Amino acid sequence: MMPLVLHAGGGSLVLEPVADTAPLWRHCGARVVPGALSPLAATRTAASYSLDRDCPLSTAPLAGQGWFGPPVLTLRRDGIALAPVWTRARVETGEDRWRITLGDGRSGIELVQTVRIEAGVGWRIGAALTNRGEAPIVLDHLNSVIAPLPPGAARVVSWRGRHNAELVECDEALPEHVWLRETRRGISGHGGAPGVQVLQAGAGWDHGTVLALQLCWSGDSRIAIERDDEGFYVLSAGAVLQPGEAVLAPGATWAAPDALLAISGAGRNGAMAAQHAMVRAMLRWPGGAMGPRKVHLNSWEACYFDHDAARILDLARAAADIGIERFVLDDGWFKGRGDDSAGLGDWTADPVKYPHGLKPLADAVRALGMEFGLWVEPEMVNPDSDLYRAHPEWALHRAGTPLLTARGQLVLDMRIAAVRDYLFGALDAILRSVPVGYLKWDHNRDLVPAGGAGQVRGTYDLLARLRAAHPAVEIESCAGGGGRSDAGMVPYVHRFWTSDNIDAVSRVAMQRGFLAFLPPELMGCHVGASPAHATGRSQSLAFRAAVASCGHFGVELDPAALAPNDRAALAQWIAFARSARDLVHGRGVWLGQAGDGLVWQAQGAPDTGLLLWVMRAAPPLDRRPCPLALPFLAGAGALRVRLLGIAGGGGHAPPMPAIWTGADPVDFMGDWLAHAGLPLPPLRAETVGVFHLAGVGCTTDPLAPFPS
Repeated sequence: MMPLVLHAGGGSLVLEPVADTAPLWRHCGARVVPGALSPLAATRTAASYSLDRDCPLSTAPLAGQGWFGPPVLTLRRDGIALAPVWTRARVETGEDRWRITLGDGRSGIELVQTVRIEAGVGWRIGAALTNRGEAPIVLDHLNSVIAPLPPGAARVVSWRGRHNAELVECDEALPEHVWLRETRRGISGHGGAPGVQVLQAGAGWDHGTVLALQLCWSGDSRIAIERDDEGFYVLSAGAVLQPGEAVLAPGATWAAPDALLAISGAGRNGAMAAQHAMVRAMLRWPGGAMGPRKVHLNSWEACYFDHDAARILDLARAAADIGIERFVLDDGWFKGRGDDSAGLGDWTADPVKYPHGLKPLADAVRALGMEFGLWVEPEMVNPDSDLYRAHPEWALHRAGTPLLTARGQLVLDMRIAAVRDYLFGALDAILRSVPVGYLKWDHNRDLVPAGGAGQVRGTYDLLARLRAAHPAVEIESCAGGGGRSDAGMVPYVHRFWTSDNIDAVSRVAMQRGFLAFLPPELMGCHVGASPAHATGRSQSLAFRAAVASCGHFGVELDPAALAPNDRAALAQWIAFARSARDLVHGRGVWLGQAGDGLVWQAQGAPDTGLLLWVMRAAPPLDRRPCPLALPFLAGAGALRVRLLGIAGGGGHAPPMPAIWTGADPVDFMGDWLAHAGLPLPPLRAETVGVFHLAGVGCTTDPLAPFPS
């Protein structure tokens, strides 16, 4: 028997077609060449206390057929659970894709499962259910994917979080029963993208088999890993639907969100690289390609709601003076918005703060050489607003239950076409009358009641419509910080705000969590004030700026409020970020860690890039730092390494090894750095060391210096 095989990156998916039913899983794991295989039935023995009819894992397992794991779907008709049986199957194949069509003649349902290779490194997997019968069907759940985990799967890495404490990594042994990650807040949440990494026993950052999956979804989701009593684990993932939400009339279809699946034999870094490549394939940049990622200043922590045209113009001048390329006017600019209790929904300039509207301000910002950006929160409404007074029925609500505000606001029901039409009209009017090149699109509360998948897809619809009308405008996704950073938003936006917490020590771990699924050019990283507004901790400007240089660099403070030497230093860091962005955006990322709490990150390519290593907290226990092994440099050939500087630390600098005291770079072989390691200068707490790596003979543009 010749199986169906799709290779991508370091992995292979292998199926066994079966007549009139769903194909059987034969392999989901490291890349294999299966050749001709005996049928699965010929390899399995009878087992005690089992049904006489064997029921191994298929791509679309059903309840009630002898499979006791998770079913691909659950259905009801007239309040009674349906138990479909696949009676027909068609598998269409191509070099890079499968299309599996399954039908049940009795219930009239048709399930189409699609798998296609994405960016050459992973697979995009989808599922869509159509009601081909003559009576409505209620769909309670449809998994985007059900698949076996690779043999030897031992650990699962996921992320949890809350506002100001996003992306806390959780590394757990796979349980003997069920591992579950389910969200119910209406958005993907502060734990980041709805995704997981599953590690084979012994796998690490640069070695071992790692499976990574994320859903292209911005709402509630469920990802589960269940241990079957045959000894293997089953992964399932899909959107969480509200009860009775998905009623399929005859002829209607409901599509589950796509899943991005990658399998790497090069550890977590390999799986991360595959996810980045698949996400990058989804991005829709103005003009068709990513341009230089503009350094921008956001006004929020500089002045909060306390601003007017004169105050903001002063802030813009201070921004232009230090090399800022985009100025973003945050919350407080629209009608009645003196605090967070009023105004949401009324998207016209406040006549008191901006008596001549926003265009004179935007023109002045552009005259200073910067792009003008604007904060909006379209999906929300304050009870104290003209919009709510005119249309209280547009608020997301459930009859007979009280309306619950958060941050003084309610949520607009994005399932209603009239709501989306109103919001498009309001935003379109702004973008046609004011030269806005960038929208910061916020979402500052959980959904109570939940709007379900319809709420999510209504938001996608509005964003798509706005992008089509204004293709040159970039959009940032923000949700109380990092509450909606996921691949579902990727086709509509160009940046994600990682967290409202800009404390640089907190940001180190958050940014590493972000990079598990989304690439650095989409990661909003700002230099905030000291003490940090979210934590009250103080850190040097150099440490804050170095941490922010790992992603899309920005500023979240008033430069005019800085001491002259700090303002000059910030200008130098901005110049460095602008000169280095071609190395850190759109290219490779490698993460790692070493002893004494040190973590490191490299960006670019082995023959030209940046290496940053970070000491966050207490003094090291070791007398001197051990050489840092950099496995990604194996086979890179001759390299020239230059220490650009040590950012932060304060006080007397630790002694510097003689190798790094000169102005010239030091030559190493990539294999030496991969296995023997790079000699490191010692770091104090809250310091970042920065190296530039380049192949011998490689010509690169010089990087602007930064102040230590």
